[in-house]
Amino acid sequence: MPYTPPRLTDFLPTTRREMEMRGWERPDVVLFSGDAYVDHPSFGMAVCGRIIEDAGFRIAIVPQPDWHGDLRDFKRLGRPRLFFLVSPGAMDSMVNKYTAARRLRKEDAYTPDGRHDRRPEYPSIVYSQILKRLYPDTPVLLGGIEASLRRLTHYDYWQERVRPCLLCDAPADMIVYGMGEKPLPALCHLIEDNVLHGNEDRYCTVGEFRHAVTRHPVAQTVTLYDSDAVPGGVRDDDLVLHSHEECLADKRKYAANFRIIEEQSNRWQAQRILQHVGTQCVVVNPPYPPLTTAETDHSFDLPYTRLPHPKYRGHRIPAYDMIKHSVCLHRGCFGGCAFCTISAHQGKFIMSRSKESVLREVKKIVQMPDFHGTLSDLGGPSANMYRMGGKDLALCKRCKRPSCAHPKVCPNLNTDHAPLLDLYRAVSAVPDVKHVYIGSGVRYDLILHPTGSPDTDRTNRRYAEELICHHVSGRLKVAPEHTSDRVLGVMRKPSYDLFRDFKRLFDDVCRRHHLPYQIIPYFISSHPGCTEEDMAELAALTREAGFRLEQVQDFTPTPMTVATTAWYSGYHPYTFQPLFSAKSPTEKERQRMFFFWYKPEERQRIVSALQRLKRDDLIRRLYGRGASQQQPQAKKRKPRRH
Repeated sequence: MPYTPPRLTDFLPTTRREMEMRGWERPDVVLFSGDAYVDHPSFGMAVCGRIIEDAGFRIAIVPQPDWHGDLRDFKRLGRPRLFFLVSPGAMDSMVNKYTAARRLRKEDAYTPDGRHDRRPEYPSIVYSQILKRLYPDTPVLLGGIEASLRRLTHYDYWQERVRPCLLCDAPADMIVYGMGEKPLPALCHLIEDNVLHGNEDRYCTVGEFRHAVTRHPVAQTVTLYDSDAVPGGVRDDDLVLHSHEECLADKRKYAANFRIIEEQSNRWQAQRILQHVGTQCVVVNPPYPPLTTAETDHSFDLPYTRLPHPKYRGHRIPAYDMIKHSVCLHRGCFGGCAFCTISAHQGKFIMSRSKESVLREVKKIVQMPDFHGTLSDLGGPSANMYRMGGKDLALCKRCKRPSCAHPKVCPNLNTDHAPLLDLYRAVSAVPDVKHVYIGSGVRYDLILHPTGSPDTDRTNRRYAEELICHHVSGRLKVAPEHTSDRVLGVMRKPSYDLFRDFKRLFDDVCRRHHLPYQIIPYFISSHPGCTEEDMAELAALTREAGFRLEQVQDFTPTPMTVATTAWYSGYHPYTFQPLFSAKSPTEKERQRMFFFWYKPEERQRIVSALQRLKRDDLIRRLYGRGASQQQPQAKKRKPRRH
């Protein structure tokens, strides 16, 4: 079937003219986004828009509105019948903008040409303040990962303070947390059926919206009420957290809250959570159950053009360039890594697409004029969790574990890689597909885990071999993250010994098949529990393994993670054991420098640090015998002028 370029009307409208081309007088929903509009299923704005459109409602998008001056971007489409929706972007706006050292990143990957000036800090707050000023009686809903991670009291690394639920700072009426496929259509139908009754000339008011969602609570939403007006009152099965004020006064109570929040975020059948903030109460309704395969397929099969909006013609959008020839196989991640926010937004249960849905998307990619035979990724949050889940779902529905892989792989978890192998082979057989590479990170613990079934173990080893032989473009990404088992325990990552086992397997396959491939490990410095000495050990061990590390990062505290809770409070939220964290720029730099032991400019600093730590043995392991005897060179002084 020949490729047909999309028409302007194949995109969701972004201007009044585009609305008129569709014959619309007014939209039902207007979505303001901090990202450029890319009509692709990897971009949350497009998914939300297509889901609402599929539910029978008219949605328009205003991407990256100018929040300065006359605010014309906020006025151009007028008032929607139902509500405004604010989606700050696919990444947390502050992580997207700043490094762990709070320095401006080189580019904004979700903005044309990588510009930094098209998105404010905290778009949820900035956009909702403007919308409420212009349209005070129209409901404003917040969505996306920025809102998900701030739905309750949280630590803000960039302001260095504990902040309340985002609704206390942003004058919005509701948060929709997690993925939007279920709550957004439910809210649209609730307002249409219970407030507007199909009247095209009516607009929903804030009072009507709040009355409707109070009488008919929608799952996966957060609303702020006066403490004496909580819907249904405080019920016996509610989980009442320590108040925001108690968290400000006592870091242990802040840490205790986190365990409840994380467990409920990852439960199949969660409870309602309440938290008091002053005279108000935050009400977090439980999430929907995970999407079925049919529901996941439906979301990915919607009529995306898979392209940036034509308004960006001639401009580069870095994030789109990375994923335009890739396919996402599933949502969710059961790894539960302590520093990761995926489970707080997508949950731990894997929501996989069918093979047929994936093949339909691959065939669309093949038709694209710039496709030359290479799929850059068949992956997801983790590359090899496709179709994995509990063998007995009844056990999963009662489980509160935030991770199915730590401290050991759950005996109820099916880790069979056979469906993934079958999918790789089916995609590779599509005409005009020459290469299928895996760009997402691979969980080697799932490959090496002894399942108790010899057939499954053989399949998993065969998966590893086929992955290395046919789906690596030269470098395979894996994430051991550290070498210290104590630090890895805090991170909820497997032992470094398991990474050694996988590297031996990788090297063996490459040797047998004469492949000049590399394994690229990712590591983190300054994670809670990690000391300067731990990083020195990491440098020695990775040097001995033959690595000169490139893929490294300094830990960035992000809201709603185990690691950030420990970093701020000083306690592990599950054990309440005190944990050291490197916080000052000097402490963090002392850890980070060990990644780069091989750089001449770092050698003297590292030798001096190891002498201070009384670890001459590590100096010898890094630089050879005799290096520990070297004295720091005195700085040359400039001669004085008389």
